[in-house]
This record gives sequence, C-alpha cells and structure tokens, in this order.
Amino acid sequence: MPAFKPLGYNSVSPYLIVKDAAASLAFLTEVFAATPLRQFPDGEGRLMHAEAKIEDTVIMLADATPDWPALDAHVHIYVADVDATYAKALAFGAESVQVPVKKQDADKRGGVKDAGGTTWWIATQMEDTV
Repeated sequence: MPAFKPLGYNSVSPYLIVKDAAASLAFLTEVFAATPLRQFPDGEGRLMHAEAKIEDTVIMLADATPDWPALDAHVHIYVADVDATYAKALAFGAESVQVPVKKQDADKRGGVKDAGGTTWWIATQMEDTV
C-alpha cells in the first residue's frame, strides 16, 4: 500500500494564495533557508502550485487568479535568531509589521510582510516553557 503522503512531508501545511508566488518563494528561500520542492507553472508563467520546505514543515503556495484571489495570511515561524532573521527579511524587501520584542510569554517575536502579502511572525524562544 502506498504511503498516504509524500516522504518527508508534514501532515498539515499552510496553503497561501498570494499576489506573487515567485517572489514569496524567493523570500522563503532567502530569509528562512527554505528548500524549494515541486513547482507547477501554467503556460503564462504563473505558479499554479509550488512548495518549499523549512526545516520540518512544507509551505504550499500559488499565484492568485480571478477564481482564487489572494488572501491575507499570517504564519508563525520559530527561528534560531529572531533579530538576524528580521533584519534579513527587511534587507530582502519585506515590510516591517513589528520590531522583535520580548513581551509576557517566553518568546521574542517580530513580524514582517513579504511581497506576496503574507505576514510572517518570526520568534525565538528565550525561556524554557516546560
């Protein structure tokens, strides 16, 4: 019996319908060291489906179409160094949503919005929470 999902894929993946899937894919690759996986462009160069893996998670995305408009989305991602990742995102052209700050919980967190329209909440755990 074949496996119910591709080898190395997680069971739940965000699926982002964005304004510019190629730009979002480049952002994921540059800022989060994502590994691009499958890509299915249409005849006009739009990405009808693309995937990238960040550590243990596959992110799926596609270019918006009239039938599937771009939707605002927020995705939370843990990284080893929130400040360095935030700076890298800004250097790559992301828009600041929130400068990284440590608040009441165990995380230091900041936010950026990429060219495709997704807001990425970037965090590093600063205290053990067991």
